[in-house]
Amino acid sequence: MAAPFIESLLAAERPLIMEVKRHDGDGDDLLGTRTVADVVAAYEAAGAPCLSVVTGRWFGGTEEMLAEVAGLTDRPILQKDFITRRAQVARAASLGASAVLLTAGLLPKSSIAALVDECLAAGLTPFVEVTSEAEIAAVPHAEACVLAVNNKDIRTRERDAGDTGRSLRLLPALRRAGTPCPVSASGIDGPAVAARLLDAGYRGLLMATSLLRAGDLDGFGARLDEHRGRRVPLGGGAR
Repeated sequence: MAAPFIESLLAAERPLIMEVKRHDGDGDDLLGTRTVADVVAAYEAAGAPCLSVVTGRWFGGTEEMLAEVAGLTDRPILQKDFITRRAQVARAASLGASAVLLTAGLLPKSSIAALVDECLAAGLTPFVEVTSEAEIAAVPHAEACVLAVNNKDIRTRERDAGDTGRSLRLLPALRRAGTPCPVSASGIDGPAVAARLLDAGYRGLLMATSLLRAGDLDGFGARLDEHRGRRVPLGGGAR
């Protein structure tokens, strides 16, 4: 049986993982006058099947924000941070996370294997971020993981515009690996690009900046529905 995080995405009509993040890669404020509770309520009203909370300090996040979001919603929650130790996995579970981010490009194979095992033992979904076929091939138990292509460059703290074409190029490798829930993450700058990725076969999209700046989430969802099934050019990244 799939974990709740994966189940929620696979069952969603609009499988958007909507993210709570205070700052973008340039340090610009994304919440404005809104509270975390305001953002969570808006995401729930828009039908978000899962939420993501950035706890990394470089994006203005904190563990307290994760605990706050967990207290506000029953949606499965991804913790986004640099998880490198087993103790952090246990901490994520205690704060209310359902999934944790593991960044393949920053971890040796042995660490990836150990952390995936630790997540599964704790009942958490390993959400493994990848940028190449080699990183995909190094993920163990892919059938129990979300494999997520990051369209941006984590080495520059995701300040680049992003390359959503990377997701299209790597989708066959994700399918071969056996993940039930391939995800495209970051740099998805609008409904047309989101629709193109979903139509290609992605079962989830992780979105933050474009949603937090959209203002009208209902309108975003309606435009996404309008584009589904159309072939539209891939655009640049979220700004």
